[in-house]
Amino acid sequence: MALACVLAAGPARAWAQSTPSNDQAVAADEEILVTGKSLEATLPQELSDQGNDLAVVTDRQVRDSGAADVATALRGVPGIYLQPGSGPFSYVDVSIQGSRTQDVLWTVDGIRINNRLYGATSPNDTLPASMIERVEVLKGGESLFYGTQAAAGVINIVTRSFTDDFGGQVDANVDTFGGTNLGGYVRDGFGKHRFVAWGSHNRSEGYRAYSAYQPSATDRLRGYDLWSIGGKYQYDFGAGWLLNAQWQHTEAKLDNISPTLVRESRNDRNEEIGSVRLDYVGSDVAQLFLKGYYHDWSTAYVQIRNHPATGVPVVIYPPGTFWGYKDYGASALVKLHPHRGLEYLLGYDFQKFSGRDDVLRIAGTDERVHAAILQVRTTDELTGRLRLAAGLRYNDGSGAKKTIWNASGRLEISQALYLQASGGTSFLLPSASQLYQIDPCCEQGNPNLRPEESLNGNISLGGNFGDGRFTFQATYFARRIDNLITVDLTNPAFPEGVFANTAGRVQVRGAEAQIGVALTAGLRADASYTYTRARTAASTLQINRIPEQTGSATLSYAPEMGRFGGNLTVNWAGNVYSSAPGIGRLNYGDYALIDAGVHLFLDADRRHRFGLNVENLLNKDYATRGFQTGLQDNSTTRFTYFTRGVPQTLRVSYGVTF
Repeated sequence: MALACVLAAGPARAWAQSTPSNDQAVAADEEILVTGKSLEATLPQELSDQGNDLAVVTDRQVRDSGAADVATALRGVPGIYLQPGSGPFSYVDVSIQGSRTQDVLWTVDGIRINNRLYGATSPNDTLPASMIERVEVLKGGESLFYGTQAAAGVINIVTRSFTDDFGGQVDANVDTFGGTNLGGYVRDGFGKHRFVAWGSHNRSEGYRAYSAYQPSATDRLRGYDLWSIGGKYQYDFGAGWLLNAQWQHTEAKLDNISPTLVRESRNDRNEEIGSVRLDYVGSDVAQLFLKGYYHDWSTAYVQIRNHPATGVPVVIYPPGTFWGYKDYGASALVKLHPHRGLEYLLGYDFQKFSGRDDVLRIAGTDERVHAAILQVRTTDELTGRLRLAAGLRYNDGSGAKKTIWNASGRLEISQALYLQASGGTSFLLPSASQLYQIDPCCEQGNPNLRPEESLNGNISLGGNFGDGRFTFQATYFARRIDNLITVDLTNPAFPEGVFANTAGRVQVRGAEAQIGVALTAGLRADASYTYTRARTAASTLQINRIPEQTGSATLSYAPEMGRFGGNLTVNWAGNVYSSAPGIGRLNYGDYALIDAGVHLFLDADRRHRFGLNVENLLNKDYATRGFQTGLQDNSTTRFTYFTRGVPQTLRVSYGVTF
């Protein structure tokens, strides 16, 4: 019944089932310019060919959505529930097939953003949508190549790629909450050299982020001001050897307000992401990449409150209070095809984390992790329409040594039908905040936490008919978790809660269905529905912040050479629960959001583009992170509030491609 309602609602975005297999550029008109291969860049597609579930968001889909940030661009991907906490450039809640936020690894061009110290950080804080070439979403356990943070999936943002010809794009938009977004890039190639350079500025006064405020809260709009620049360089040595280097610098002032007492509260962010990679792609017998990366996430925090009786400023955290981390390391992967029928992938991964948090009062800590990877794959030479893969990863770090495994396969039943499956194990160590956090505002850390261990599996049947005009995929997924880390609110010694391991085993079961229909030239309808049952042993209650049902539907019109296009998207969330001190467990789900957009190319060459988008068309008031409680001014009585999602927002945009 729920699926029927979603399909009837009328949908909006077509999601690609695979990513292009080369480093490439996707221009505004979707022309694909292939300029070179990379084993790292092709890895998601190769995993898909071997039976792993992959969805791709293209550059055009990002532009048509009118998104300012990564999270908004991703809403509606089948099997994913994703909500920005309080508008663009804020923390996100994400669930892939019944997972929690910390079970999903975020990467930018293969560089991990969240890590063992801070599992909930994401590129949504500091990466504008204007930089996105495409987004690759691998669903299910992906710890074999991506490490322990990928227990339930990987979201990889690919920034602007190389071309051989000069070109670029500039986009600007304004919105009804004082938002201005300006971004652009330029790229070219000559001789053995290629480069890309980009920059952006995004700012907004913001909207009222909470459903209720106390009189002592005088800063009530959650705004942002963000600058970002970056670049890539490639040198072609010839004979299949390529050198790639990139760097991205971001500065952001991000409001971090609360519904009581606050006068000023900000996360002033400075982020550096860089890498150097050497690729060899000159032989079908052997390919490799060697990569070094560096990620620095530094926050200067400030929190000044108003005294509830006098209004006098009270400094809680002076400007410059630090929290952040450094993450750097190196990786190597070799693919060998020495004989017919089989391929071998051998890899090594080194990670070094260090961080400190003077806000949550986490002392300086660091971690080193070494990992060895082996995967064996069949090729079409051996098995024809059947492809199989199996692999092991050995992790050694922080006193924990663990081996995990992964196996997958894909059978092309016919030209129209396929069957694919994947499964494996993962383990997830407690984060620094879960172990050591002692800020009285929040849940307390527990240094006795045990690592989580999980076993997961996916199986899908899919296909296409009518020369690809009709596509479908039905998926069953399951995950078993031991020692799940959660927040215990029953201990009177910790009124705000304390992190603890769940006593019983957690079982996640669910199903996902997606269909797409090309109705006429340029007109397409897509819909998806996901059901998830995530519960601890002997419990009848869904785990907090994991939706029981989600659905999306998209109707998009984008003719190949047309001057006009549009899209209508419905995203529906079923029951989602949260628990908070003093109020217990409440449902903050059961809502539908409608986004709509139209665009017009002003010239026959489709270089000048005018766009009009409305987010939350019906101005639905909804919660993104569940209900919470706080103390009323001059009282010990608690009041209930929730973090509000984006209200109705109109964005007007103009872009030019050259």
